[in-house]
Amino acid sequence: MYAKELIERAKKARENAYAPYSKFKVGAAILTEDGEIYTGVNVENASFGLTVCAERVALFKAVSDGKRSFKAIAVVADTEEPVPPCGACRQVLSEFGDMEVIMANLKGDVKIARLRDLLPDSFKFEEGKR
Repeated sequence: MYAKELIERAKKARENAYAPYSKFKVGAAILTEDGEIYTGVNVENASFGLTVCAERVALFKAVSDGKRSFKAIAVVADTEEPVPPCGACRQVLSEFGDMEVIMANLKGDVKIARLRDLLPDSFKFEEGKR
């Protein structure tokens, strides 16, 4: 199963997180429908609003390589419970459809959900409805 590999890749990526302010390092690994894996880490900024989450970094790397269809994403952090994506990441991920979200922590706890269950009424642009 791909969940274990995605978690391991997210854990490894997490080591490269740039989190000098919060010390909250997050790693993510996203699996494309054609089997490629892209990783990402959170990148903080002194102007906190400019910080980018690991999930979006992984997604943006994949999209910049032309990927548009995704099967799953794993998110890992050093937390008591498995870490879920923030609301902004949920919305950005939903732009590319529903996918499995694998949430984990460093202790080995794992929780899996569908993106549609984490963000049931995501904002969708509908042509002609503004």
